[in-house]
Amino acid sequence: MTSGGPALPPGANPDSPVFVISVAAELAGLHAQTLRSYDRLGLVSPGRSPGGGRRYSARDIALLREVQRLSQEEGVNLAGIKRIIELEQLVDELRARLDEMAHDLMAAHAAADQAAASVHASYRRDLVPVDRRQALVVWRPKTRE
Repeated sequence: MTSGGPALPPGANPDSPVFVISVAAELAGLHAQTLRSYDRLGLVSPGRSPGGGRRYSARDIALLREVQRLSQEEGVNLAGIKRIIELEQLVDELRARLDEMAHDLMAAHAAADQAAASVHASYRRDLVPVDRRQALVVWRPKTRE
């Protein structure tokens, strides 16, 4: 096992559905029938093989362990666990969206800074802005000849 999760085959990632139900049940410390029940209830949705068999990912196994922990240690019922999982997924999606928006905002600030610098570079240096409210007017009467 690596970093608290099951060892993965070469080329697999934590979302790769690689574990058959018997292996996933053993890794999660549950009975295979419990995994089937959790699938029917929508608590964990494993991938499927071309033949229709369930295939669990390392992430699915971690979720199964969390379902078991919430049920056994925290006393949460399965409906409550399902709601907790849904809310945690929503939080993850919102965090990802927030990160994306922060990235977009930084890019917009950089583009605005670049545009402002371009405008400032185009200014004529021989002109000086004058505040008309404080301008001094010199009146010189016409001389009579």
